[in-house]
Amino acid sequence: MLKIGLTGGIGSGKTTVAKIFKQLGIPVYLSDDRAKALMLENESLRKSLIGLFGEQAYVDGVLNRAYLASIVFSNDEALTKLNELVHPILQKDFELWSSHQQSPYIIKEAAILLESGANKGLDKVVLVEAPKELKISRVVQRDHVEYEDVLARMNKQWTDSQKREHSDYVISNDEKSSLLEQVLKLHDIFSDQ
Repeated sequence: MLKIGLTGGIGSGKTTVAKIFKQLGIPVYLSDDRAKALMLENESLRKSLIGLFGEQAYVDGVLNRAYLASIVFSNDEALTKLNELVHPILQKDFELWSSHQQSPYIIKEAAILLESGANKGLDKVVLVEAPKELKISRVVQRDHVEYEDVLARMNKQWTDSQKREHSDYVISNDEKSSLLEQVLKLHDIFSDQ
């Protein structure tokens, strides 16, 4: 079974691409969703996060994402520490999940797949790209945040050109090219290997 990484910067449309693969019957591991779930479910991770960021990291037992984002997207050291806590647990979770899948290939979707080294052990990497201004406008509309907040998050991720150097395939999500056609082409490639 092939393990395919799916990545792209914030607002690139990687989640939309992941949904298309899912509609084709391909198991998709959504790293961001699983990380959020693990930050709630995994007691040792939860304690570590409170130890690092204080009691405000959780409000009424729920992860205080706005509070954490306000810290980690303005402090490189805090972001590094957060990733050092979450990523090893997330990697083990992915390995367990993938061991239960039966499909010609599976998808691991992650925004910082390459930056975090989570692409190690994967067979191929697919990058979803979009023009910078289009990505920003998508996130502003989706998350109801300010332009500058989106830029701060983008600046913590690799650029598309940096990601392209480590990717095997590129999907263009510029609202001009058909996403479905591009995904179907990759589906045929991955299904035949």
